[in-house]
Amino acid sequence: MNRFKLVGTWMVALALLTVLGMAPAAPTEEPKAQAVKADVKPEHAEHDAMMIACAKACSDCQRMCDMCGTHCAHMLAEGKKEHKTTLATCQDCSTICAAASQVVARGGPFAVTVCTACAECCAKCAKECEKMPEDKHMKMCAEECRKCEKACTDMVKHMSK
Repeated sequence: MNRFKLVGTWMVALALLTVLGMAPAAPTEEPKAQAVKADVKPEHAEHDAMMIACAKACSDCQRMCDMCGTHCAHMLAEGKKEHKTTLATCQDCSTICAAASQVVARGGPFAVTVCTACAECCAKCAKECEKMPEDKHMKMCAEECRKCEKACTDMVKHMSK
């Protein structure tokens, strides 16, 4: 049997199975995803949304602090010593934000602890960066830190209910 006859035969067989309702249905979702959706209760939707928002805010802040830290290192190399403190602050804030993002994303038992620390670090980092409002990197970092601080504070309040 040549190739064309073989393909034709399979197409006829598949069409016949489809007409008879015996063709395998195309999967619309992974079975695991369906099980997860079935397990999510309405009262958990707000909690899940808050955790996702907090983890994202922490991740965004971590990246911004890393970029600002690199900027501060360049400024320091150019002799601008006022960037020494903000360099260290941004580096530490980035590390704490990364940890918070990971712990919150997986719903870890230390989410409240790490979010409390993260909010405090972000407040201090923002305060340092706000000392140089004319510097666009510092301004953006301060704004992102304030967003993360709020997300973490909201998360702690939510988890403490």
